[in-house]
Amino acid sequence: MELKSIRLEIPENANLIFGQTHFIKSVEDLYEALVNSVPQLKFGIAFNEASGPCLTRVEGNDEELKAAAARNATATAAGHTFVIVLRDGFPINVLNAIQRVPEVCSIFCATANAVEVIVAETEQGRGVLGVIDGSSPKGVETAADAEARRGFLRRIGYKR
Repeated sequence: MELKSIRLEIPENANLIFGQTHFIKSVEDLYEALVNSVPQLKFGIAFNEASGPCLTRVEGNDEELKAAAARNATATAAGHTFVIVLRDGFPINVLNAIQRVPEVCSIFCATANAVEVIVAETEQGRGVLGVIDGSSPKGVETAADAEARRGFLRRIGYKR
C-alpha cells in the first residue's frame, strides 16, 4: 500500500465540497440538489465511478468549474468520491441539500482553503483516508479575537 497526498485545485473566488457517494446517478442527483438550492449558483460536479467503465462523470452549469471538478476528481482517482466546485454561493447554502441526496455517504470537507486529500493506493484502487483542510491553528482565540469573529459573522449577514 502506498500513501499519497493530492492537493486539490480551487479556482479563484470559488469553494469546494469533497465527499463520498455510492451510485452512478449521484452526479445527476447532486446537480438537481444544487440548482434547487441557490438559483444563481455556478458549479461543476465530478463523480468517480467505482465499477463498470470506471469513468469520471461530470455535470454542472459552468464550463470552467466543471473542468476544475473533473481535474480534482481524476487527481484523487478514488472510487465513489465526488468533487463540487462552486461560485456565487457557499457550501453553507447547499450542504443540507447535498446531505439529503440518498446516495451521499459522507462529506470530507467544504472549504475555500487549500485542501490536500490523503489517499491510500493498493492493487485494487484508491481510497480516501481523510483531508487536510487549511492550516494548523496558531493559538487559542483571545477575547478580542472572539469579538472580531462575532462582528465578522454579523457583517456578512450570518448572525443578527
